[in-house]
Amino acid sequence: MLVSAKEMMQKAAAGHYAVGQFNINNLEWTKSILQTAEECKSPVILGVSEGAGKYMCGFETVSAMVKAMDKSLGITVPVALHLDHGTYDGCYKCVKAGFTSIMFDGSSLAFDDNLAKTTELVHVAEQLGLSIEAEVGSIGGEEDGVVGMGECADPQECKTIADLGVTMLAAGIGNIHGVYPENWAGLSFETLAAIKAAVGDMPLVLHGGTGIPDDMVKKAIDMGVAKVNVNTECQLVFRDATRAYIEAGKDQQGKGFDPRKLLAPGAEAIKVKVKEKMELFGSVGKA
Repeated sequence: MLVSAKEMMQKAAAGHYAVGQFNINNLEWTKSILQTAEECKSPVILGVSEGAGKYMCGFETVSAMVKAMDKSLGITVPVALHLDHGTYDGCYKCVKAGFTSIMFDGSSLAFDDNLAKTTELVHVAEQLGLSIEAEVGSIGGEEDGVVGMGECADPQECKTIADLGVTMLAAGIGNIHGVYPENWAGLSFETLAAIKAAVGDMPLVLHGGTGIPDDMVKKAIDMGVAKVNVNTECQLVFRDATRAYIEAGKDQQGKGFDPRKLLAPGAEAIKVKVKEKMELFGSVGKA
């Protein structure tokens, strides 16, 4: 059931749990995540980066695939199709393609420019009934060629953006995209507390969910994070399961080279990982 993320975010924030955003990269990813969400009776957000959208032949192709799969699989839980770390132009492309949610990442811009563009896009989202995520302070690491240093967000800037009427706010608190380095300092809960005090009931988003210790994730959720993004971890388990299948020579047995068999272990590994994360986030049974 494709919907805006607004209601699921409000329920998560009020219930002190988080909805997982799991990025999709192809049909297998999408199918595994949707089936697991239905099994767990959990709301879910399908994240699509601009790079992944391009890889899958464009946002219109992605939107058509997700809508058809949602119907064909008989999905009854709330599903939001969400642009991840979108540019200004990317947001309009996803609106046109039929996404139900967008993220405008203006964190690399001067704050006034971020504010102006977010203001415009909030009005667009409101008119069309879409949810919208904004970002203040950069998320560390690299995603689709965008490199962030992991600067912690300024609470007052967070309040200014939140007051525009965004659905959810991604605020840098020391989190990083990709694999965390051994010398990572951890999340800044002091910053998170200050941001939460500034923005009130606004649902907060934790990007870079892969590699953050479970106790830190739970604490962040207790402090107001209502959405946690996961991508790298699904990529890693897909890789490991596919490698094990090939190294065991199963691709050379019968028709083991058939993509439907070759990719099946990776798809199952994603299901296991997504279920694990939904249980950690507390979203199981919350659909």
